[in-house]
Amino acid sequence: MLEIRAIEVAYGDIQVLWGINLEVHQGEIVSIIGSNGAGKSTLIRTISGLIRPLRGDIFYRGTMITHQPPSEIVMRGISQVPEGRKLFSGMTVQENLMMGSYCRNNRQEIEEDLNFVYHLFPRLAERRKQIAGTLSGGEQQMSAIGRALMSRPQLLLIDELSLGLSPLLVDNLMEAIGQVHRRGTSILLVEQDVQIALEHAHRGYVLETGRIVLSGLSKDLLENPEVRRSYLGI
Repeated sequence: MLEIRAIEVAYGDIQVLWGINLEVHQGEIVSIIGSNGAGKSTLIRTISGLIRPLRGDIFYRGTMITHQPPSEIVMRGISQVPEGRKLFSGMTVQENLMMGSYCRNNRQEIEEDLNFVYHLFPRLAERRKQIAGTLSGGEQQMSAIGRALMSRPQLLLIDELSLGLSPLLVDNLMEAIGQVHRRGTSILLVEQDVQIALEHAHRGYVLETGRIVLSGLSKDLLENPEVRRSYLGI
């Protein structure tokens, strides 16, 4: 479904990703784990077309998307939940959600997806007319996920789902992500909380200082001595 081949990315003279190879297959949840500054968000932004790589290629369903603009990538079926949510703070919850459907014109399908988002997150239905900037952190994360879902993605990129949220709320959000996955959406999850990421993913990649240093089945990574020592404190 998604194939990344030898991607390298730099900010000016500072290179931050080195020879990244990664795949997401249809129907998978794949996690990218690593510490702050490892390059996880840079990789997600590169897939989304927000950053142009120095070298390497990105393929989605067999088509190269390396240099396509973000709008085209969204229309192809890839949507991102950005780190920090990045809502339109002066707009209402529903207006934010509808921004996610800007590339669509089938009103019936848009209404169906809006209803699904409100079913997934009933709190958003209660606050649909509330200004997004006045929401709690958890409600803002729900809105960011809902906005991404409004483009009806086949591949959902989630950048730091748990950032700044309570463990209980993170569990609830992961349950919602599970429902999205069961509807047929593949997911690439970037997450600093290694336990959360690997418990909910089929496979995982460990990113350190811009390089993939480990990859494999999530259950194997959870038992890996280096992962347990470096990321789980065991």
